[in-house]
Amino acid sequence: MNWQQLISNRRLGQEHKHLERHDDRTEFKRDYDRLIFSAPFRRLQNKTQVFPLPGSVFVHNRLTHSLEVASVGMSLGNDIARALCSKNHDFIDTLLPEIGQIVATACLAHDLGNPPFGHSGEKAIQTFFTEGKGLYLKERVSPEFWCDITKFDGNANAFRLLAHSFKGRRQGGFAMTYSTLASIVKYPFPSIAAPKAKFGFFVSERELYEAVAKELGIPQLDATPGHERWARYPLVYLVEAADDICYEIMDLEDAFKLKILSFEETTTLMLDFFDETEQNRIRSRISDEQLTDVNEKVQYLRACVIGKLENECVKTFLEHEEEILEGTFRGSLIQNISERQRDAYVACTKVSVERIYKSRPVLDVELSGYRIMATLMELMVEAIEHPERYYSQQLIGRVSSQYDISSDDLETRLMAVVDYISGMTDVYALDVYQKICGISLPII
Repeated sequence: MNWQQLISNRRLGQEHKHLERHDDRTEFKRDYDRLIFSAPFRRLQNKTQVFPLPGSVFVHNRLTHSLEVASVGMSLGNDIARALCSKNHDFIDTLLPEIGQIVATACLAHDLGNPPFGHSGEKAIQTFFTEGKGLYLKERVSPEFWCDITKFDGNANAFRLLAHSFKGRRQGGFAMTYSTLASIVKYPFPSIAAPKAKFGFFVSERELYEAVAKELGIPQLDATPGHERWARYPLVYLVEAADDICYEIMDLEDAFKLKILSFEETTTLMLDFFDETEQNRIRSRISDEQLTDVNEKVQYLRACVIGKLENECVKTFLEHEEEILEGTFRGSLIQNISERQRDAYVACTKVSVERIYKSRPVLDVELSGYRIMATLMELMVEAIEHPERYYSQQLIGRVSSQYDISSDDLETRLMAVVDYISGMTDVYALDVYQKICGISLPII
């Protein structure tokens, strides 16, 4: 892969149109603004990140997380762009200096496809087909489609949300630039070639991804049926690093605010990212600034850790640039940073798994969310299977017109159900669940 071809402002679905512009924004800034003002992005404010919204203590939801990831992604991209332009002055007058904007935009979009209730929502959609009442559908759909829905993944759903032409919508979906779209495909292979549940695009968007890959010069590493995969687009590593940095470190801060972790535990985990000299400097700065509030101390430590990890990831990317462009780099940037920071990150991950992700509030919302999602899937699939029934017609009437839920094709109808339910917010999913189950009525 080469940088000149990798950074393209060509737009999906508008390749042959001459678009009139009324301002000086770059195409990549237009992508960013388009996402900021979109309904799917706004809905992230009511989608669980890790913790259920606790009321008096403000913790992260998908929206605040995405904004923070975009901020870190902008820094990563800008640092990489400066380094590449410094090394090769020919890049200065190209689109390469826009890398920071591209990465920031992709960071805004990286969680758009996540269903309500996080991973329990994903699991509810998957298991409806593998363990629930949807198992009978296996013989009625193609193997590729079956693989898509039984491995349903928020990553692939994000690409679909941005690229798919939903009913009544324009060609190319959001009509994003090719570089922005490529930057969110963390797993560049279809579900049927996925070793686990994670994959990059549904069969319905495969041709769209192939067009993006061809335009940007992303090579296909394996064309064997059932094993197809492409090289990772280089900017994906920066989007992934920004996400890795934010969710791990911000989860620690949230856990401290919710008193799951003590102040001592939190500060120890964060200081371990630094050697003794840096730790002493940080302590001196806290003392010099007369920070006595424990929340302020944790916030300062968090900022120091994020800055350290950002620098480490930039260094790792530049050291492995050749392998990244060849498609031979293995693992994530975080997995290849310096030993001290890598060990400290692993220690944080272990604490997160043992103390945060298995905490009572998190497990409670996952259990409830799973039941809500499973019920919605069951009722909506039954409705599209028997649309002649009165109750089915009532349910189908709730679905937005952009979803082709009345199609003659079964796979299209099933995907419409998945699109509708996965696009809900946590509160809306709960509201629909309560209403269709007769638990709450708008007049009572």
